[in-house]
Amino acid sequence: KLRVKEGKGDELIAAFEPLFDQVGNEPGTLVYVMNRAKDDPDVFWFAELYTDDDAFAAHGASDAMAHAAPAFGSLIADSELILGEPVLAKGLPD
Repeated sequence: KLRVKEGKGDELIAAFEPLFDQVGNEPGTLVYVMNRAKDDPDVFWFAELYTDDDAFAAHGASDAMAHAAPAFGSLIADSELILGEPVLAKGLPD
């Protein structure tokens, strides 16, 4: 979950577009969703699901992430990382 600096939401979305192009080519990335709060356009959160820890690490070490990450610093006001795993879901691969 993250909050961008006031009014920077659309810039954050644009900064993530190359990452979304990349995850389409990552066989270990099963779900990659960027959400925006309806009541606060400066709040975003992500839902990501990988086949395993190696796929998660590969995503984090991708060229797309390395190129996009510098832009995030000027846009993000604060963030919180929560790692978890699905326990109940509909529509996810077995």
